[in-house]
Amino acid sequence: KIKTVTISKNPANKYFVSVLFEYDNQVQEITPNKIVGLDFSMHELFVSSNGISPQYPRFYRQSLQKLAKEQRKLSLCKKGSNNRQKQRKRVALLHEKIANQRKDFQHKRSYWLADSYDAVCIEDLNMQSMAKSLKFGKSVADNGWGMFVSMLKYKLEERGKKLVKINKFYPSSQICHVCGYKNSDTKDLAIRQWECPECKSQHDRDINAAINIREEGRRILSA
Repeated sequence: KIKTVTISKNPANKYFVSVLFEYDNQVQEITPNKIVGLDFSMHELFVSSNGISPQYPRFYRQSLQKLAKEQRKLSLCKKGSNNRQKQRKRVALLHEKIANQRKDFQHKRSYWLADSYDAVCIEDLNMQSMAKSLKFGKSVADNGWGMFVSMLKYKLEERGKKLVKINKFYPSSQICHVCGYKNSDTKDLAIRQWECPECKSQHDRDINAAINIREEGRRILSA
C-alpha cells in the first residue's frame, strides 16, 4: 500500500521521487550461528566478529584537494554571474559524486550482511557527538556510519531479520571475550593488541570488541 510520494531536487538540479509504502513481512527465525557483531571502525567502517573488514575507501578525503580547488574557483566568481552559477553546479556535482560513491559502497556491504546473517549486532553510537570532536570531525563525515546503519536496518527488516543495538556504554573493548576479565587499560584507543592478564588470551582490539557485541546481542535476543 502506497503511503506517500515525495519529489525533491538536489543542489545539482536533479529531481528524485521517493515512495513510502507498507507491505506484509514474515519474521524469520534466528539461527544462532547466523548472528554477527560489528565494531564501528573510523577507517574501515566496521570490523566483524569473524574478523572481516570491508577496506573502506575514504572517498571524501580522496577528493578534498579537487573539492578545495573547485570551491576556490567559485569564491572568485562574481556574485550573480552565469559563471558563478556554472561553478556552483560543478561543486554540487563533485559533492554528489562523493556521496554516490559512498552510497554505492555501503549499499553493497549492507546487502551482503543482510543476505548472510539473521541478526546483526552493533553499538548504539552517538555519531553527532563524534562528528563535533576536533579529532574525529572529517573522519566521521567521510565514514557515513549513520547512513550505513539506516541501510542495514531496512534491508534486514524487509527480510524479516533483526538489527540489535547494544548500549553505547557497554565496555566491548575492555572485556576479554574468552574469560570475561575487564581490562580498563584498553580505554586507551592507542592499544590495538592486548593480552588478557587473567587467561593470557591474545586479542585484536576490534575483533574482540565485535565478538563481545555479538554475545551481548545474543543475550538481548534471548531475553
